[in-house]
Amino acid sequence: MASILYSCQQNTASTESAAAETSAEALATTYGADFAPGEDIIAADQLLKALAGKDSVETTVQAVINESCQAKGCWMDVKLGNSETMKVTFKDYGFFLPVEDLTGREVIFRGTAKREMISVEDQRHFAKDAGKSEEEIALITEPREEFRFVADGVKLKQ
Repeated sequence: MASILYSCQQNTASTESAAAETSAEALATTYGADFAPGEDIIAADQLLKALAGKDSVETTVQAVINESCQAKGCWMDVKLGNSETMKVTFKDYGFFLPVEDLTGREVIFRGTAKREMISVEDQRHFAKDAGKSEEEIALITEPREEFRFVADGVKLKQ
């Protein structure tokens, strides 16, 4: 009987060890199309280099969320490593992220990056979704060029 208990305890320990060795990607919730992050993941601060001289680039990016939509979960802004951020939307609004504040969470996403001119109306819409005050929204008066990313799949790390 003692040997049975001992062997069960060993299985529990080896199961815990195997769980500890699970990769960070496996400890993520997937939204949209599932994908297997591979060696082709680039860090957000490398995305600008990947876009240099191109209209767009299809890639998989790892980043930290700077801000997310608090209305429907329909976008997130990620840090690009400098003072810039990039808005990530979801292909055909086919999926959404949780509405909770995702600031500081690590994320991996796959899709298409591009540089785009954003209208005042769209900027104000995103500011409202982010919960900005009416005063902050009123300060948006000029279109601006931004990096944009349309993701077909997102892995939100735990």
